[in-house]
Formats: sequence, structure tokens, C-alpha cells
Amino acid sequence: MPIGRGPVTLSLPAFRGAVRQLVLLLVGAFFGIALLNFISANFASTIVGLMILMPSAVLGHLRIWELVTYAFLNIGILNTAFSLLTLWFTGSMLEESRGSRWFTELFYTSVVGGALIATLLAGLPMLTGGHISFFGIRPGVALVAAGISSPLFGVLVAFALLFGDVEFLLFFVLRIKAKYMVILGALLYVATLLRERDSFAALLALSCGLAGFLYVKLAHRRGMSATAAERYYGLRNDYIRWKRRRAARKFEVYMRKQDRIVKFDDEGRYIAPEDEVRKPNDRKWMN
Repeated sequence: MPIGRGPVTLSLPAFRGAVRQLVLLLVGAFFGIALLNFISANFASTIVGLMILMPSAVLGHLRIWELVTYAFLNIGILNTAFSLLTLWFTGSMLEESRGSRWFTELFYTSVVGGALIATLLAGLPMLTGGHISFFGIRPGVALVAAGISSPLFGVLVAFALLFGDVEFLLFFVLRIKAKYMVILGALLYVATLLRERDSFAALLALSCGLAGFLYVKLAHRRGMSATAAERYYGLRNDYIRWKRRRAARKFEVYMRKQDRIVKFDDEGRYIAPEDEVRKPNDRKWMN
């Protein structure tokens, strides 16, 4: 798949890796809901009610699983097919560039992070006793959202940040760079948020885009888990060095009371008298 000034061709990338697993999972969920609806419409309606993202249910009844399940609840055939093709197209390039773990973390960060941000903003009237609302949005049984479209916007934001000059055929006619396509999409969502009464879907899409943006900016190339591990071990090592320096200072005080002089370097390592002339950063003599 070309990366550059030319448009992305209609040939699809290899169907493999994390993108393949994710697309198959979404397809399976789509046909699973359809089959349930064919067998028992009432039971299917109950399952849909448990999967759909409803801020009032998440905040009022702690149905936190909805922060994930809403993304796998896709109803319209054409919208679902287009979203899955877009995910396959862009996700394959992201996975090839950054790896399967990075892409998987990006997707679920967009899903969960975007849903959490949107739920908190939409639920401000519940959290503040009705005193504050975000663009007039008030949670209720009618304020719901579902589908892969909103999390997909988070993936598209990541794609635009990394491959902004790649060109797409918008509506199979207009050539447009990825970064401009995402900006156009964001403006449309903002306009919907400002003008429409039922704007929770737009808020969710913008929130997912923000989550995707933050992930790209904050995560390591190997993924957020690698970033968290590096920070954990960095903090642990800093704490060990601090304890060693503290113990060294106490030992110096103790030895001075015994009329003996001992020296330690800035890292808390003992410096033998015969080694004082050596360079402190020479690892050959470190304890």
C-alpha cells in the first residue's frame, strides 16, 4: 500500500495480525446480534440494551462494561461494512508501522478512553446536581450511542498524525490527504455538537479522537504497556538509588564518630582509598 503523494489504491492490504482478529470479532458480533434478533427479538433487544453506551446507566448503575461493548454493537449493513473496510485499510498500515500490540492498545484506548470522556462530559448534570451541562447534553434513556464509527475516528486521528500526507479518494472522487480528511471530520462533529440536540454521538466521536491523539503522543513505539513498564522500573531504580545514597550518608556519619573517614560517590557506591583517583563513571571499579 503506497505511502506518499499518490492516492491509496483500491487494492486491500494483507488480512492478518491484530487487524484481522479485530475485524473478525466485529463481524462475529454483528452476525451474532442479527441471529439473536431472528431467533428472539425480545431477547436481542435485552442484549442490545446491555451493550449500548448509555451515560446514565454507566454513572447511575455502574454498567462499566458498556464502555467497551458499545463498539461491537453495529446495526446498519452499509455503515458497518464501510467502517470495517476503513479499519482494515488504516489499521494495517498502523500495525505494520508500530506493531500489533501498539495498534491493539490504540484501538481499545480510543474505545474505552473516548467513551469514558464522553460519558463524564454528558453526565455532568448528574455529577453536579443539574448545575452544569456540556453543550446542553443531559443524560437519559434516550441519550445513547453505539457502533465502531466513533472509535474508528480515534484510529483515523492516529493515522493522520503518522501518515498525514497519504491521500484517499473521498467518495471515490475527491483526492484528499489523511490529515485534512480528519480535520474536516472533526469540524463536522463540532458543528453537530453545536447545532444538534441529539449530539452525544458527535461528542463520543470527538472524545475517541482525543483519546487516539493522546495515545499517539504519550505511548512508546512499542505501546503504552512498554511505556508504563519503563516508567515503573525508572521510578523503582530512582528509589533504590535514593535509599543507597541515604544509607551511605548515615554510614559516613557513623564512621566519622569512629574517627574513620569513608567516601561514597553521588550514587551511593563506596570509594576505596586506592580508587579515589579513578573516574567516578568508570564501571570497572563499581560495587
